[in-house]
Amino acid sequence: MIPPILHTASAKPGYTLRKGVSESIVIILIGLFTVSKGYAQVPVCGCFVKGVVRDQHTGQSLVGATILILEQNTAVSTDSQGKYQITNLCPGHYTLECRIIGYAPFRQVIDLTEGHEENFLLQEQEIHLKDIEITAHRTDTPSSQPLTVISGTELFQTRGQTLAESMKGLTGVNVLQTGSSIAKPIIHGLHSNRVLIMNNGVRQEGQQWGSEHAPEIDPFVATRLSVVKGAAGVRYGSDAIGGVILVDMEELPVNKPLSGEINLVGQTNGRQGVVSGTLQGGIKGFTGFGWRAQGTIKRSGNIRTPGYFLDNTGTSEKNFSLSAGYRKKGFGLDIFYSLFDTEIGIFSGSHIGSVTDLLNVIKNGEPFVKSGFSYDIGRPYQDVTHQLAKAEAHYHFNDGNRIQWTIANQLNNRAEYDLHRPRNDSIAALNHPELSFKLNTLTNDIIWDHKPIAGKLSGQLGLSTLYQYNLMSGRPLIPNFNQFNIGVFLIERFVKDKWELEGGLRYDYRHLITHRIVSKEKVSNEFNFDNLSGTLGASYNFSSKLSASLNLGTAWRAPNVSELYSDGVHHGAAAYEKGDATLKPEKAFNSMASIKYSYDKLTVELGGYINYIADYIYLQPQPEPILTIRGAFPYFKYTQTNAIFKGIDASANWQFIKNLTLTSKITYLRVYDNKNDSYLVMIPPNRWDNQLKYELPLEGKWRKIFLSAGNLWVARQKRVPPNSDFLAPPPAYSLWNLQAGGSIPFSEARDLELSLSVQNLFNISYRDYMNRFRYYANDMGRQISLRVRWKFGS
Repeated sequence: MIPPILHTASAKPGYTLRKGVSESIVIILIGLFTVSKGYAQVPVCGCFVKGVVRDQHTGQSLVGATILILEQNTAVSTDSQGKYQITNLCPGHYTLECRIIGYAPFRQVIDLTEGHEENFLLQEQEIHLKDIEITAHRTDTPSSQPLTVISGTELFQTRGQTLAESMKGLTGVNVLQTGSSIAKPIIHGLHSNRVLIMNNGVRQEGQQWGSEHAPEIDPFVATRLSVVKGAAGVRYGSDAIGGVILVDMEELPVNKPLSGEINLVGQTNGRQGVVSGTLQGGIKGFTGFGWRAQGTIKRSGNIRTPGYFLDNTGTSEKNFSLSAGYRKKGFGLDIFYSLFDTEIGIFSGSHIGSVTDLLNVIKNGEPFVKSGFSYDIGRPYQDVTHQLAKAEAHYHFNDGNRIQWTIANQLNNRAEYDLHRPRNDSIAALNHPELSFKLNTLTNDIIWDHKPIAGKLSGQLGLSTLYQYNLMSGRPLIPNFNQFNIGVFLIERFVKDKWELEGGLRYDYRHLITHRIVSKEKVSNEFNFDNLSGTLGASYNFSSKLSASLNLGTAWRAPNVSELYSDGVHHGAAAYEKGDATLKPEKAFNSMASIKYSYDKLTVELGGYINYIADYIYLQPQPEPILTIRGAFPYFKYTQTNAIFKGIDASANWQFIKNLTLTSKITYLRVYDNKNDSYLVMIPPNRWDNQLKYELPLEGKWRKIFLSAGNLWVARQKRVPPNSDFLAPPPAYSLWNLQAGGSIPFSEARDLELSLSVQNLFNISYRDYMNRFRYYANDMGRQISLRVRWKFGS
């Protein structure tokens, strides 16, 4: 509305220009007056609140406390002196809330008209946060040495096989076989007492010196198999010249509901069936507890080659394990017990009555004894039980240090039965074994992990002891003995930028006393062995795609009792073995280098090694078989030389087309006898393994469907001394395989996993150089396997 004065002015004629200007000026003045009057009615927001936050009991200032104004959803934090200040507040009522972890929150309502000081005194309070589960796998393996892991679906595809067979697809890993039912792992050409197996954190101790003494471990116990290639004597002690195999279980399900899994395996060759189950969970009402029960039943009959059955090659196995654990803050306690019980038939065609018949079997290439299929296990056979009891306690200190103590006891009973019973009927009726070994082993390990120094240097100090005694009965083969070992080690790791350096030193001492009967009198012999082991390694990450590592290490191994004093028929191996009491300890000097490149859908890894072993001990075939009252057998003697093991492991994984992946692995090994300027016997030949895998992009009921086809080519071992064995190395062979698998929904959030595989697809007749029974028969023919796994619970 225009004021009356404007109406009056505009009524006067002749003043049009002046009238317009005057109206504008008046309007501007009135507007400024109105606005200034309005501002004068709005209060000025110049209020503030400040104060100090302290501990109620100690009076100490609390740094980092949060003061929140609930009405405005704004907040500030206290400074290094516990002070805070909030400015530019308008007068009014406000609710302040003060918070900091470890203290009870506190609220205060204030009426703000000007500046105000509000101090807070907070009371300590124990706050229970919602549990956050972080699961990690602890490994003490040397960081600069190649570590290959099998777990998850890859491990599932090996179910039903022995522990050694589960790993034979890895580069640098082979299998030493005695027939088709006994196998033990070989790493870079070394096996038996040179490859250490850590079973659930405990050094596995059985009669592992025999070529047909397979590891007494149920593979279904493991959820993760790790292979450390190369000498690892500093961390794991003497005997780890060739490498280490880690058999690890899943972490106990502390405070979790009931869960488990069932595995079923069926195989056509041998008509093998396997059932294995696991049940686990926490204990309701007992915080911090977890438990697990696991068991396996396995049964198989005579194995078939492409042309005939192998008589008496069935197996029967019954295993179970129990474990429990408790966790509270930094403390943990685990107990574990396992029983491995197996009965293994030994191919009856390997026990031959005369030297002439033995030479004819070797010459003709077919066994004298042939049969049809049967589940019966008769003589000759092995009956083996292995019990392991373990307790492990650890504590994490608040300052970052950690201590762990593990104590374990193992009882290994091995009975070996000859083909023929004793001639005395009353003695034969007792069915006593011809060879019986009872080994008792007690181990103690204490490891101290010190807290990181300057955030870059970490390491551990350890002490290990072992005491064992062995009792043997039956026909003489090895003497009874008592043995005591002690070792102390220190390992340090330094990490900075792209570098990781590692160094370690270990001292081991072994005291051995043997007891024999010579000319009806007891004779005891005493041996003392000791040595130092060292390791030095480095890893460097050039980028996120390219890394390299180098490791230099030493290790040693004292001769075992069988190498010193064997003298007789080893029924399981179907061989006569002779020891040498003058043997010296082996000393290994190992160097390894590897490089890994990974980009997009291509991963390539290349590694090389040179392992010099002074005084290397091995079984040397003698020119002629030997005839005993038990029959004719190949004759072997333990002897020593200086050997160089050189090799290359190469692998590549390339997804060159969507959903189609090619995996290629090459293992090259060359071993030379320096002392005799020749090659060594029983060294794995070179091999090349290729696999083409297609993952179907299906949607619907079926999930994770894949199809794969592969080929394994094994070369003939040409690097052997001439006329050094009873039978020349067999020709090269090539085996094809097919595999398909996937999963279907079976219950809420759980799938039923299925796998179907065919090994030796074309049923090829072949013999493997690393099979001790290659003298008598061909290897296994076509094998079709069906695997099913169902997991239930959370």
